[in-house]
Amino acid sequence: MNGPLNRTSFQLGRELQTRLEDRLIDWERAGKTTKLWNKDARLWTNSGEENWLGWLTLVEEQLEDLRPVQDAATLVCGSSFDQVVLLGMGGSSLCPDLWASTFPQQSNFPKLRVLDSIVPAQVVELESELQLEKTLFIVSSKSGNTIEARALMEYFFDRVQATAGPRNAGRQFIAITDPGTPLEEVARQRDFRRVYYGKPDVGGRFSALSSFGLVPAALMGLDIRRLLTMAQPMVHACRRERATENPGVVLGAIMAEAALSGRDKLTLVISPAIARLGAWLEQLIAESTGKDGKAIIPVDAEPLGDPDAYGTDRLFVYVRLASSPDPLQDRGIERLAAAGHPIVRIDVSEPLAITQEFFRWEVATSVAGAILGINPFDQPHVQLSKDETQRLLQYYQNQTHLPDYPPAVIENELKVFLHPSDRDFAEAASPHSMVGLLRAHLQRLKPGDYFALLAFLPSEASCDRLLQEIRRSIRDHYAVATTCGYGPRYLHSTGQAHKGGPNTGVFLLVTAEDAVDRNVPGCGCTFGTIKMAQALGDFQVLGNLGRRIVRVHLPAALQPGLERLVELVTQALS
Repeated sequence: MNGPLNRTSFQLGRELQTRLEDRLIDWERAGKTTKLWNKDARLWTNSGEENWLGWLTLVEEQLEDLRPVQDAATLVCGSSFDQVVLLGMGGSSLCPDLWASTFPQQSNFPKLRVLDSIVPAQVVELESELQLEKTLFIVSSKSGNTIEARALMEYFFDRVQATAGPRNAGRQFIAITDPGTPLEEVARQRDFRRVYYGKPDVGGRFSALSSFGLVPAALMGLDIRRLLTMAQPMVHACRRERATENPGVVLGAIMAEAALSGRDKLTLVISPAIARLGAWLEQLIAESTGKDGKAIIPVDAEPLGDPDAYGTDRLFVYVRLASSPDPLQDRGIERLAAAGHPIVRIDVSEPLAITQEFFRWEVATSVAGAILGINPFDQPHVQLSKDETQRLLQYYQNQTHLPDYPPAVIENELKVFLHPSDRDFAEAASPHSMVGLLRAHLQRLKPGDYFALLAFLPSEASCDRLLQEIRRSIRDHYAVATTCGYGPRYLHSTGQAHKGGPNTGVFLLVTAEDAVDRNVPGCGCTFGTIKMAQALGDFQVLGNLGRRIVRVHLPAALQPGLERLVELVTQALS
């Protein structure tokens, strides 16, 4: 084993501390850690959970035979490839995105980039930065039929064929998928350079230490053996029967007991150097716990505020990179602790020790699921939006356009759309203007609710800044938690909690006209059409489930449109 165990401390307050102590006594007396490691489904709901626990032994299994993953490094080390681009979503993309943002480009290895969006502007921008003849593409999809990964594959395969020719194009592609999937078949037909396999008993959001995370790490030149051995101390610690000494059990019990006592907004504060860990944690927690009307709502990348900006529904977790801490975060957390907010502190010794946190949080999320009485390994509501998207795309194939929905208000090229179930709400809004509708919508926020921005926009710094302004102003005004997800990525992440969790979300879905667009070969439509079908599908499903949701549609001039939305929200709050 290499490296120390990442240190943990917590300051919970008397009530939550007592609940934690009682829970850990019960967990230990009932031998539940043994049940977890024995894959005993009765620990949860006894509905097939035993089929999804392969992640428990991944570290040791990978270390026993590193050859398949290390083979990936030989494909690119010293080769003509200067960039590797991963095409995937959710559990297939979030860990590689963390690698790419945390570690610098390694000597003699290409740069790793991740494309987990089909927003046309983002696809076009990435393509403009590539020399296609020097790019290796990874198509990563556990199911092998993820609509976004398939569309991106078809687009870039067509582009590479145009330069390399039909017979050679496949040599610039590899696939990561489970055995027997449609993607495996396509890879064989098109003569992809390699196919790497996931494990069927490891769900996508638990797959960071499988081929889905390790193959991209190898392709960018990271030391795979060291990544895995760095995780070993946490794996061993999470086997401890004494619950108080088991870091995964302790964290999971804190998460669950906090949620059961009303502190169900798990607010992540993460050192900037490893900030993308937050998106990975967001998917793991939201998709695992957001069901049966229950959820732990992860709050990632919300700007730190003063203690009085927060309600009593928060649990803060500060994941601090000990080798590169942020003094502003340190001071902010100290202020929150002094004000009595419950805080968990996790010190990550170095960037490679992120692998310990993968395992700790996987155990913790599984433990929290057991305490909450849910199955943390399924995602029953994700399919709802997928089905509605397919219905809308079929409509497009038949009618050559998506369904037209009349806006409630149009002002300065911005449009507001309401779900049909919100007619009474629309009639009550006064004045009947964009500001009036937004004000009435935001006034639906109550203590214990959360505000969610669902942005089908390019994930870029200019959008981030303005969306964060909206989050901060609403958080400070209503003292509610705020989340922000870029579409369609959030559909594979927090989307499950939005639909399967409690009806405590107030949603603002933002779409925009596309200034550029591209056809998807073999699809009969464009990236923009698929993106809009996904946005409209999620809007429809959330509304059908009785969620409080409004859609704002921006013009193609995105920056001024988004700036205008910020102004409208500010006016609505005044």
